[in-house]
Amino acid sequence: MGWMVPVGIVTAVSASHAFRTWVRARHGYPLDDDRRGRRRHAMAASPGDAPGTDRTVGLLEAENERLTGQVGRLEERIAVLERFATDPAVRTAREIEALRDR
Repeated sequence: MGWMVPVGIVTAVSASHAFRTWVRARHGYPLDDDRRGRRRHAMAASPGDAPGTDRTVGLLEAENERLTGQVGRLEERIAVLERFATDPAVRTAREIEALRDR
């Protein structure tokens, strides 16, 4: 009868761990990698594991292209504004008059 206490403790701990893992998996939380409790990073999974990964990559690439173009346009506008701010007023007035003459 004395052997039932250790067996009961081991069973309770194992059942608790199994239940905790099941709840984490069901709700999308990261699972334990090993007994030390280290967690796997979401990016560590290989591509294609998650559904919609290809679509997500495509959306991110499209957004990246859009933002790169926007940054380029903003850099051009800033360069023009810097030129206006640093050029002497006489030269700027001359350039405006030259544009009007065309």
